Amino acid sequence: LGELSLGGLLRPVRGALPAALACGRQGRSLILPRENALEAGLASRCEAFAAGSLLEVAAALGGQAALKTVSRPSEMGDRQTRETAPDLAEVRGQQQAKRVLEIAAAGNHSFLMQGPPGSGKSMLANRLAGILPPLTEDEALEVAAVQSISVQGFCPERWGERPYRSPHHTSSGVALVGGGSIPRPGEITLAHHGVLFLDELPEFDRRVLEVLREPMETGHITISRAARQADFPSRFQLVAAMNPCPCGYLGDSSGRCRCTTEQVQRYVGRISGPLMDRIDLQISVPRVGQSELMNAAPVAETSAAVRARVIAARQRQYLRRQKPNAQLAVDELDEDAALDADSRRLLEQALTRFALSARALHRTRRVARTIADLQGLDNVASSHVSEALSYRLQ
Repeated sequence: LGELSLGGLLRPVRGALPAALACGRQGRSLILPRENALEAGLASRCEAFAAGSLLEVAAALGGQAALKTVSRPSEMGDRQTRETAPDLAEVRGQQQAKRVLEIAAAGNHSFLMQGPPGSGKSMLANRLAGILPPLTEDEALEVAAVQSISVQGFCPERWGERPYRSPHHTSSGVALVGGGSIPRPGEITLAHHGVLFLDELPEFDRRVLEVLREPMETGHITISRAARQADFPSRFQLVAAMNPCPCGYLGDSSGRCRCTTEQVQRYVGRISGPLMDRIDLQISVPRVGQSELMNAAPVAETSAAVRARVIAARQRQYLRRQKPNAQLAVDELDEDAALDADSRRLLEQALTRFALSARALHRTRRVARTIADLQGLDNVASSHVSEALSYRLQ
């Protein structure tokens, strides 16, 4: 695998890691350029050899010389979580938002923050990666394989890190989900096993946002073209932020909002009901008070402390189902989050009063299951259901 120059040299190409993984699964050997040896070495089951030119390959096949065997890089042998994300302790106030951030991280739930400019929505989103559990070996390989076929290419310095993608609201549908004459991965694939942050959500083109609906449910996206079809993984965690109105100050204590009801409805209506229905947690993020901003910063929980609880909750989920709660099927939900009489009554009242859909009902139960896991409890109680409902009805 490689690009052959006119002088007979082997030049590096994209996709060396996925090719090495495929060769390992099929029990085949792989010869590739030296520049691709680092990423190919991550595929431990593949017998790979590095060559600098076609003459070296010919000599090796003729038994005249041996090619260098590609081995796993020693600096990547013991993968460690890198402390690259900013610390949660830097965020002033916003205790409810921090609580939702922890729940979202523990259960891999999507969430939406709505609030005026400067309330801390982007700060909170940027700190989600710092409280997520470390990637498993298989997850890290999947992330590296996606990087290998992307435009940016494989980055050894980011090995073992969860991706964090924040595309601009002017991004097209192809940029978001992938495409092109030769299908390439989009932002949702580049955020595989990581975070996809969509700031100023209503400013995205509505047709662009609608393409998120299917991959949010299935965890993959299929790009079909006349000549070929490509299936990309897209198990991302969606985090979105938006203002409550076009000017951003609806309901703010300053009273400076002058948006009409029609303008507000048109602005919020840019996000379709089916997409909102797929977002597990939806909260309001008000402005932080003047006293909290100006006074000395109080001692707050660090990302490391929150991450410890998140890891413990995620371990409970994997011992139970080998996947996070956000991916539980309905029949699995009935077993793992069985409702008692009080919980059933709460959900029935919410269904009647707020016209929750069946999807919203199931997502609420998944969030309740995560809240119980954060407390180390086996059963879901009415208090967990009540808290989960409060994050959808704001």
